[in-house]
Amino acid sequence: MTPKDTVAITGLGVRCGAGATVGELWENLLNSRSAATMHAFDDEGTVVRPACPMPAFTPEGYLSVKEVRRTDRSVQLAVCAATDAVADAGGLRPPAGRRAVVTGTAYGGMISQERGVGQPDVLYTPRHMHNAGAYWLSDKLGVTGPTLTLSTACASGTHAVGEAMQLIRTGRADVVVAGGHESPMTATTALSFGRSGALVTECDDATRAARPFDAGRQGFLLEEAAAFLVLERLDDARRRGARVYATLTGYACTSDAHHLTAPQPEGVGARACMEQALADAGTPADAITHVNAHGTGTPLNDLAEARALSDLFGPAAVPVTACKSVTGHAIGAAGALEAVITALSLYEGLVPPTANLTRLDPLCDLDLITAGPRKVPAGPAISNSFAFGGHNACVVLDTPRP
Repeated sequence: MTPKDTVAITGLGVRCGAGATVGELWENLLNSRSAATMHAFDDEGTVVRPACPMPAFTPEGYLSVKEVRRTDRSVQLAVCAATDAVADAGGLRPPAGRRAVVTGTAYGGMISQERGVGQPDVLYTPRHMHNAGAYWLSDKLGVTGPTLTLSTACASGTHAVGEAMQLIRTGRADVVVAGGHESPMTATTALSFGRSGALVTECDDATRAARPFDAGRQGFLLEEAAAFLVLERLDDARRRGARVYATLTGYACTSDAHHLTAPQPEGVGARACMEQALADAGTPADAITHVNAHGTGTPLNDLAEARALSDLFGPAAVPVTACKSVTGHAIGAAGALEAVITALSLYEGLVPPTANLTRLDPLCDLDLITAGPRKVPAGPAISNSFAFGGHNACVVLDTPRP
């Protein structure tokens, strides 16, 4: 990879329970301030679970009243987050045909889909189709280049960021708005994940319910979120004097081919994905400053990821953080949100801690960052997403070089 091919991250935008802005999200992460609350997933209040909803959200100022009626809440979150990311980057300079959008989502318009079952109106399909977010972003941002939607469960957001990087590398676009969006806050979603054993369904304190890598972990908390990044060539970013949060240097995706929902127990596919991402970046494993783990808090996923990390880097050899302890799990948007967090960590030289760890699972031999933020030297980091279906995605980010 030549300097001309280096991809810069120049804009960030979020909407999630842990923060309506990037600054608010960062502050809550550094202070281990959980977004969790007891949330009613149905109007009757019969399905109440610990979760991380976006409080007091409104798309006012981003979408008209008519546009709000035509969009699912997930898409509304996406439009707000992506618009903020573009503003943060200083706008999109290339012509419309050289701009691209890549979105990731597992469910699409889940709320609209559930409410429309049996009595769909004329907007039912446009509201719940998975590519609705990509359409609205292309329309709002004047994008006539590649516009793509990826759906690989909880790896969707990371796949979106990685494939966006490839669009720039291969010359198909000069700037890409990439990320994920999800609003899975329906009774059906909560009940299904709860019955599968992946979701925390009961707790004494919602803010302490998400406990990745803890010996007493019981699963994840559903989160609604959107997170977007603006990507462009580093040379172009520097030429226009843009702020560069981090560079994207590596990306890989693998499949476990093991089970529909359970990860390969030894983390073989996860390790292969990290190895391939590092190879793509030209980065040795011992250069990694920290890992932003997938860290769902489910017994099987945490253990498989911990084994993959120990096998690749060595036991407790690299600092690890698990941000879902604060944010919850945004499913298809999770990887994009964690790419944002990893970029901020490199920009600030500070990695947020994993919240709620009481006792590290003795089978997870990790240097888990806890208690408070940890300073890290300039250098590369890796962000992981390991999803249902055995879909693995990893991206390598780095501190911008002079």
